[in-house]
Amino acid sequence: MKPVRKHPLQKVLESRIAIIDGAMGTTIRTYSMAEADIRGDRFKDSKKDLLNNGDLFSLTQPKMIGDIHRRFLDAGADIIETNTFGATSISQSEFFVDDPREHGGRKDPEFYQKIIEDKSLSSLAWEINEQSARQCREWADRVANETGRQRFVAGAIGPLTVSLSNSPDADDPGFRVVTFDQVKTAYAEQVRALIAGGSDLLLVETIFDSLNAKAALVAIREVFDEDGLTGEKELPVMISAAVGRGGETMISAQTVEAFWNAVEHARPLSVGLNCSLGPDLMYPFLEELSEKADVAISCYPNAGLPNPLSPTGFDLEPKDMARFLGGFGKDGLINIAGGCCGNTPQHIAAIAKALEGVAPRPLDARRASQLGENAA
Repeated sequence: MKPVRKHPLQKVLESRIAIIDGAMGTTIRTYSMAEADIRGDRFKDSKKDLLNNGDLFSLTQPKMIGDIHRRFLDAGADIIETNTFGATSISQSEFFVDDPREHGGRKDPEFYQKIIEDKSLSSLAWEINEQSARQCREWADRVANETGRQRFVAGAIGPLTVSLSNSPDADDPGFRVVTFDQVKTAYAEQVRALIAGGSDLLLVETIFDSLNAKAALVAIREVFDEDGLTGEKELPVMISAAVGRGGETMISAQTVEAFWNAVEHARPLSVGLNCSLGPDLMYPFLEELSEKADVAISCYPNAGLPNPLSPTGFDLEPKDMARFLGGFGKDGLINIAGGCCGNTPQHIAAIAKALEGVAPRPLDARRASQLGENAA
């Protein structure tokens, strides 16, 4: 029987804690971009404000996005994410399509079917994903060649601006604005473009709605099967959820253990927690996930709580994040560490330094624990 080839990142995770990059949006803000900068010539006549559509900077300000990738790599990141958190036709429609609610209508499956079938939105979503992946690929390879250490591109797949689990109408709890198949179609388009751009991994992240995540995972599986990307050709999948103060996965209200049970079938390279909470509040939920899951554990929290008076918009400085993430590593909880909102290249550099020489969580930790329980 032919042995299964390990992905290069899997080998890294067996020997040390890998570092993932920080917050793209936070770092973009340090460049003091204005509305005119994101519009450029191409989108100068857009009717809606675009400045909050950070993914669009991959098309209009590619040098800035490339510089951000470079800075995170120089800070020690092994994994850099594509600038595609909202790069689906569904999410991009928020910036390019009139909201029917402003005219007495509502968003519903009929509305989103038109979005899915809109060729201009589809083309834009594809372009953002493919170009962002190519930008990451260029810098990951360049720094890898300079340093002799392989770097990895994670195609970032965000949670969308709609929910499959909840109704926005308190008087109609059974109503959903979008269907599972529509969400799956949007994600499949994103996945194909991220692969075309040269991604090494696919990262389904900041999950607040497990059903949305399930649609993304089904889309990934179908793309692999339909495009002949099976066996060794499959890209590893990373999964990361956002949790609330009670450990629930936000809208889905699943506990961390229930969330893992919902996605375990995908056999991801890693599962973890990101965004939502600072590292101090995230610890008990990360500890629970580390005990339950039998794959690598990732953790990239926000830099504390929002603080408009802070330069980054969040409380914790690089030294603070280094202390917390260093503690997670020493406690044997993690295999991948980094930062979400509020984390700049300086934060990632501090985290990377704090985790130098710290042993990773054993990848068979859960199995070993179960064997011990059975023996007892």
